[in-house]
Amino acid sequence: MLDGVQLRALPGIAEIQPGDDLAAIIRQSLTDHNQPLADNSVLVVAQKIVSKAEGRLVRLCDVSPSARAVELSEITKKDPRLVELVLSESTAILRAVPGVMIVRHRLGYIMANAGIDQSNLPGNVDGEQALLLPIDPHQSAHNLRLALTTQSGAHPGVIISDSFGRPWRNGVVNVALACSGIPALIDQSSQPDRHGRILQHTVIAYADAIAAGAALVMGESAEGTPVAIVTGLHSTAPINDANAIIRPLESDLFQ
Repeated sequence: MLDGVQLRALPGIAEIQPGDDLAAIIRQSLTDHNQPLADNSVLVVAQKIVSKAEGRLVRLCDVSPSARAVELSEITKKDPRLVELVLSESTAILRAVPGVMIVRHRLGYIMANAGIDQSNLPGNVDGEQALLLPIDPHQSAHNLRLALTTQSGAHPGVIISDSFGRPWRNGVVNVALACSGIPALIDQSSQPDRHGRILQHTVIAYADAIAAGAALVMGESAEGTPVAIVTGLHSTAPINDANAIIRPLESDLFQ
């Protein structure tokens, strides 16, 4: 599956503005820094720049909090307008405590604050802006891959990544919100281990593993390198999208 994997941050990505052609910007940076794409290349793209390009920026002055948002703001000590945005992006509130809301996002993710972020937004010193997740990250990943494939002649995989916390563990890890052209999960159940024992429950979160590795060169805060190129990956597993990673409610033991 792996053979001399290399992770490289792609430099030269300027501040992304609403309406920017993200594929064209990435192509230009690849050309400027002599980073050709190959069929086994995977581009890991931070969710934040996808959301910025797709115009998912909201000014809090345009948000009217509901009674439920006001109620939750008293519990979480958060701006009720921000809480209203979280509610609008969620299908269920799983936990609300000071500083955080754990929700089921409208796309099925279990995450803090519906993935809404206020960091690294130009002109947001007053905290009056918030950035939401893309409307459909899976379609965004597909569109980005299609544009890059059409222009480059190669067929790279694309992952749109974001930082998630994990049950019972501190810290965040980069995971795949969406992917295109690669398997999100690789099921090795029913295959023998090195000693011939048949594996029972071994399912590899392949796209998450790539996203987590890419974070080592992309960074998680003020690095300004929101795209990474991963090369040397080889998988013959069937392609499935990142919806396969989301555990069905009926088998979710954490709720």
